Amino acid sequence: MNQFLRSLTPTEQVAALFVIVFGLLVVVSVTAFLLTLRERADSPNDGGGEELADFRRLLATSWFMVVVFWIAWAAGERVATVLFALISFFALREFITLSPTRRGDHRSLILAFFVVLPIQYWLAGTEHFDLFTVFIPVYVFLAVPVVSALAGDTHRFLERNAKLQWGIMVCVYGMSHVPALLLLDFKDYEGKGAFLVFFLVFVVQTCMAMQHLVTRKLKRPPSAPQISSSFNWTSWLIGMIVGSVGGGLLSFITPFKPAQALAMAFVACVAGSMGHLVMKALKRDRGVTVWGRRGVSVTGANGLLDRVDALCFAAPIFFHSVRWYFGV
Repeated sequence: MNQFLRSLTPTEQVAALFVIVFGLLVVVSVTAFLLTLRERADSPNDGGGEELADFRRLLATSWFMVVVFWIAWAAGERVATVLFALISFFALREFITLSPTRRGDHRSLILAFFVVLPIQYWLAGTEHFDLFTVFIPVYVFLAVPVVSALAGDTHRFLERNAKLQWGIMVCVYGMSHVPALLLLDFKDYEGKGAFLVFFLVFVVQTCMAMQHLVTRKLKRPPSAPQISSSFNWTSWLIGMIVGSVGGGLLSFITPFKPAQALAMAFVACVAGSMGHLVMKALKRDRGVTVWGRRGVSVTGANGLLDRVDALCFAAPIFFHSVRWYFGV
């Protein structure tokens, strides 16, 4: 089997990966559906059980990510860059919707959506990685308050600009590193960038899912109850271990050796899980439990940030760690 996979072209290897992943998701989805039916039959008023409901949300997020990455890979690098730019656009729109703005912010918002976002993704798509790295945290962070000051509105000036800068950092800067991963040039690894993206998503999702499941089973008191009822250090540590070991076992699809893959997976898991916690704190500050609700669409994107928040933090940390360590 291993010899057969090695005989395939990079494109065929990536296609085989997606076939396996979609097959596993179908099996897990059918199993979850059958368990839900049985739970409802045993307890008609229970609504399928809280644990199964939470697991289905995790499963929906996994489906969303896999489908997006499959479309991105199948359509090619340029279309993938445009696709993730659209995701950034709607994620930023969702973030801004829950961050009160004033008339004086309109110029800054136009700058963020229609200047900063396209330029950042153009820099990613054209592999200008040096400027891509500093464009937002240096040039844009200085430009946004200047544009805002020119509007002449000083009411809560610092708070308004900090919110916009934070939204740009998470939704645009963080997400733009996902298509950038597809373009990293490793020796003897041409045409396999999709494996690197899959590696990142797999280890982060595995870490988050394991952390959630362990919390439900152990029923330990939360370590940050004002932010998250499901976060505690024991489940977090177990999630880190499982996600990192899973990354080490997947070293054969990456340009990393097993120890390197384990270390990179650990870095991604820490960044993703802590980023998820930070986004929960932001939601509590805004007075909501989710960025969007099914059928209600509170923020205009129906909870897109809930699906990509961990990735927005993990992607830039993973990208720059890989680029620094391997000199690519």
